[in-house]
Amino acid sequence: MNPYLILALSIIAEVFGSSMLKLSDGFKKLYPTIGVIVGFGLAFTGLALSLEQIPLGTAYAMWAGAGTALTSMIGILVYKESVNIQKLAGLTGIILGVVLMKLAV
Repeated sequence: MNPYLILALSIIAEVFGSSMLKLSDGFKKLYPTIGVIVGFGLAFTGLALSLEQIPLGTAYAMWAGAGTALTSMIGILVYKESVNIQKLAGLTGIILGVVLMKLAV
């Protein structure tokens, strides 16, 4: 399987796990807590598998950066978190950084 596809799926799993953290209410709610465990379990498994073919620095930068950007967007769109020019500039910087890391491979 394509290592970048595995990495993309692990990023989605990480975003899911992070989103479930918000819903778990400090691990007091069972199903969101299970979602956290499953999401992060799949995320780290996918990251580990992708590292068989993608350099560590590149894979982790893409995983962490894309996960951060997507989780921030979930916060804005789903949880109605505030958005301002600084937040948008930061998200843009993260996305550009992920693209540059991919192009550097």
